[in-house]
Amino acid sequence: MPWLESIPAVWFQIALVGVCLGVIVLLAESLHRTNSLDPERVRKVVHIGTGNVILLAWWLEIPAWVGITASILASTVALLSYKFPILPGINSVGRKSFGTFFYAVSIGVLIAWFWPIHQPQYAAMGILVMTWGDGLAALIGQRIGRHPYQIWGIKKSWEGSGTMFAVSYAIASLILLSIQGNIWQTWVVAIAVGLVATTLEAFSKFGIDNITVPLGSAAVAFFLTQLLL
Repeated sequence: MPWLESIPAVWFQIALVGVCLGVIVLLAESLHRTNSLDPERVRKVVHIGTGNVILLAWWLEIPAWVGITASILASTVALLSYKFPILPGINSVGRKSFGTFFYAVSIGVLIAWFWPIHQPQYAAMGILVMTWGDGLAALIGQRIGRHPYQIWGIKKSWEGSGTMFAVSYAIASLILLSIQGNIWQTWVVAIAVGLVATTLEAFSKFGIDNITVPLGSAAVAFFLTQLLL
């Protein structure tokens, strides 16, 4: 269409990402308001849905400043929502966790780190490990977790931690296979990512794992790859 050709590519990319994020958040809030869905499940819908947008950003080669700006805006909204009922389905007022805030910050940090050095796969890996690993670990642990353990007052289950490792390993393997192929270093790095992500996720007080898991996973994958290749 002629009118599409007149729009700079970057603004089209921003609009596309914005629409995707908006749809996810609105869907989650609608589920919360109309079906009285458990707030924790609403948070997981947003948690998993928004994380996948990093693949869109990677595919479209969205400029780093766009991702960083979006991260700052999302972090600001997250902080305000802890005090005011901006997104009640995602953040309960007075909730003793800054997970949503840390999540938004981690995305900005990873983009600022890996986009300028043309290694977006590590940013995507860190975010997706948190998105799918932590999201599924929480849901499976709550639903079928029968073997609990506790670290520093934090209750976890072996079923949830096992899920975290398996999903993290799978994500790291798939991304590394697409970049460096089927070599032994791929599998070694993927195992290391799974172990680090699972360990960091176990220490999740106040939602701090939403920043330690993505940053730790990406850092381990990046530095180990540089060391082994």
